[in-house]
Amino acid sequence: MATEIDELIEQLKSTSVSLDNTTTTLLCEISSTKDPKLFDKHELAECFLRLTQCEDTNVRKEAAKCIAEITKSEVQRKKFTKRDIIAAFLECLRHVPAADGSMELPIQICRALGNICYLNDEARDLILELQGDTVLLRLLDIADIKDAVNAPQFIKVRGGLLSNYLLGGEGLAKRAMELGIMQQLQRIVDTGASNVEQHEDLLLNTLPLLSILTENVADLNFDSHLNIKLSRILAASTNPDLAEMCLELLHYQAESDEVKLLLAKDGLCETIYNLLEKYKTLASTSEARALMKLACELIVLILTGDESMHYLYTTPLLKNMVDWLDSTDIDLLTTGVLALGNFARTDSHCIYFVEQQTMNKLLQVLAKNNGVKDDVRLQHALLSALRNLVIPKPNKNAVIQAGLVQTILPMLEIHQPPVVFKLLGTLRMTVDGQEKLALELLKNKTLIEQLVHWSKSSDYAGVTGESLRLMAWLIKHAYLTKIAYALPRKGDAPAEQIADKIPLAQDYDRSSLSEFLSNEGTVEAMVSMLTAQHLVMQNEALIALCILSVVYLSQSAKGAEQAQRLQDELIKCNVGAKLAELITKSSDSMTKEIVENLENCINLLKTAEKLVAHLEQHNINELLKSIPILTEYCTL
Repeated sequence: MATEIDELIEQLKSTSVSLDNTTTTLLCEISSTKDPKLFDKHELAECFLRLTQCEDTNVRKEAAKCIAEITKSEVQRKKFTKRDIIAAFLECLRHVPAADGSMELPIQICRALGNICYLNDEARDLILELQGDTVLLRLLDIADIKDAVNAPQFIKVRGGLLSNYLLGGEGLAKRAMELGIMQQLQRIVDTGASNVEQHEDLLLNTLPLLSILTENVADLNFDSHLNIKLSRILAASTNPDLAEMCLELLHYQAESDEVKLLLAKDGLCETIYNLLEKYKTLASTSEARALMKLACELIVLILTGDESMHYLYTTPLLKNMVDWLDSTDIDLLTTGVLALGNFARTDSHCIYFVEQQTMNKLLQVLAKNNGVKDDVRLQHALLSALRNLVIPKPNKNAVIQAGLVQTILPMLEIHQPPVVFKLLGTLRMTVDGQEKLALELLKNKTLIEQLVHWSKSSDYAGVTGESLRLMAWLIKHAYLTKIAYALPRKGDAPAEQIADKIPLAQDYDRSSLSEFLSNEGTVEAMVSMLTAQHLVMQNEALIALCILSVVYLSQSAKGAEQAQRLQDELIKCNVGAKLAELITKSSDSMTKEIVENLENCINLLKTAEKLVAHLEQHNINELLKSIPILTEYCTL
């Protein structure tokens, strides 16, 4: 085959352009060669330049067709990157459509120039230098094509040429924007939207240009009219490729809250819902399933906007998403859960969902999907939604009574960080103000051991933080109301007198806290939390240590053994060093509340003789004097 190619090339080079069919016959044979790499060793650019400039239109057409085929090879793309060749092609395109209306030659030139531009910045730069971008963009204005037979092919290769050119990056895309490409594309989309079925090919070969501009021009916001047209095309189209293009473009545009509201009011979410209901049984291929997921994700994205969420809450979409909780399709089910989680961003919505038993449906779904082998994305969505639902105080008791805790505790066996993070956050929100539940969970050995483990070993910072915070919250909400009397605030008696305020016998059950402390690493966890990155966690650690000190570091003989163990554990964990580090690193940013809790914690620790000496070793008293907010109090 290579020998035959060599002979054809030699014949072409030695043949002068004649009025007979010799030249076109040779060109046809060359263009029909299936492997363009067979031409790689030949220098063909000069020969074909001569052919593209001849007066015979048929020869020029066949020459352009040959170049289109030959430049499918990277080697020949580089060889044909010549200023004269590209200038000749641009000059021809400058006169499209021709007087006779034929599109055969423009089609082949678009193919040839498009292939030369493919992954070829040198060719793109030459087009730009020759101001060829104005010529290329003018092709988009050609709407009334008389050559009906070749019109679809011209539309296709025009789109391909412009795509390969604009893929050259941000500079070319911005230049096209300056030349008005968005207005041109808007007109084409308007035409396509007027009859989607009739103009399907036009849209399929034009929308990719919008995608390229979106990728290359930062923060490109479409005109609202264009976004609406894309939404209407999606609703009318039965072509999956066209639907995917519309979804991807709208997905990018919907990053803007303004566009989210626009699309919500235009009914896009209901349109997607209806399309998914219509075609859900046909999503059997990976491509169809990917398209279905993209559509689902757009519904959820639009719901992340506050205004769009509030608007859609008043539409049938809310009920549609509740209905999807009964779906057997994992993607529709997950979307329903994610949607409801986004609706549950206000207390009134959360309370409504509990009153309407939507919360119970979510729990039923979770009960069926709370194992280690179940879908992680669905689990994450369910926990996110339930976390939101349990935040309003009026909901807490109802959600607890419905079995939330019993349903999610088996999920402690799951070790996927995103799920664990949401699981711990949900539990933390649930115990807020729920003393009875907090007391129960402090006794849950499996839970506490797992929290200690995650607080030390997780590579996921969120899991580490939530593990520590949940332990601190359990202590706080189980015992704070019982020992609040022992935590003075500004204006109370001097903090140094705090030991005198701790009664000799507390009339509350310490068993939950005792069982918590019996788990190895719990005291260490609270002490290590003192130097957490976030002030809120530092404060929570101080409150937890204050509670432990009030409960155990008293003068009551009944608790002497436990008090001794706690002292030893605190010293072993080097609480003095941690407090010193806390003051040194965070003193400038401490709030009044944190400083008060810090003082309380230190003074409570001082009620134990061993700890007094330990704190003195770390110079805690002197460090306290360096806290700016305390210095301010002193100078007032």
